[in-house]
Amino acid sequence: MMRFEQSKLFGVWISMFFLLVITGCANDGKSDAYGQFEAVETTVSAQTSGELLSFSVSEGETVAAGTQVAVIDTVQLSLKRDELLSQQEAAESKIDNVDAEIAVQQQKLETAQKNLNRIRAMRKDAAATQQQLDDAEGNVKTIQKQIQALETQKKAIRADIKSVDARLKQVEQQLGDAHVMNPIRGTVLTTFVETYELVGQGQPLYKIASLDTLELRAYVSGAQLPSIKLGQQVEVVVDKNADENQQLGGRISWIASQAEFTPKMIQTKEERVTQVYAIKIKVPNPDGILKIGMPGEVNF
Repeated sequence: MMRFEQSKLFGVWISMFFLLVITGCANDGKSDAYGQFEAVETTVSAQTSGELLSFSVSEGETVAAGTQVAVIDTVQLSLKRDELLSQQEAAESKIDNVDAEIAVQQQKLETAQKNLNRIRAMRKDAAATQQQLDDAEGNVKTIQKQIQALETQKKAIRADIKSVDARLKQVEQQLGDAHVMNPIRGTVLTTFVETYELVGQGQPLYKIASLDTLELRAYVSGAQLPSIKLGQQVEVVVDKNADENQQLGGRISWIASQAEFTPKMIQTKEERVTQVYAIKIKVPNPDGILKIGMPGEVNF
């Protein structure tokens, strides 16, 4: 009887062992894909040159969109704007003078035309000579040419005013660019300058990224590709602590159209020769759990 019970107990242990083996084979604990988290990083650069009078962002700081974060020296630009405004005012004054001169010539032309009409009538009655008629006609033509010359001068002055206006708008734009505004809400990742440094146009000032939502860049095989699609909801697994994982929700936002070799930094040597497709999964990060460069796993 004792031997029978021991044999029965041994049989139960054997059954449990095979059940665990079968369960382990059915789910080996591996996720469907692996990758690292990344963010869309924006590098904010100076749009004009000069001394950096103020720079009010620091690494790790969260900055709202539209916040003024830096001011570049605008003294030279302000002086140039004043100079252009003076040129604009002088040119407009010239226009007024030309308009006044044209009005005078128009009055002279009206008088000369009346005189010409009178001499033509007198010539028909032989009361005026041909010379008088020719002189009257010549006087009218001379005044008309003077008016045409003044109109041409006026056009040239207007062209100058238009050129000054364009340069003035350019300076105004540069003055606006001297006040650096933060383009997006996000966290400052890196700063490249310090206050009172001389900066050039196009020089990077700082790098910022929105960490409210991160992207997990992972890789799938060609065999997995047919089973995934854009917008698909997936499970993302990250480390909670040394012994536990944490599950998060994500959405596939991008799938590569061409295969590439598996990146060396996240796969074994045997898998490096395998071609895979990169995908990106948007994962909300309201609590700041996720970090750039943090590893993650995906289950479809």
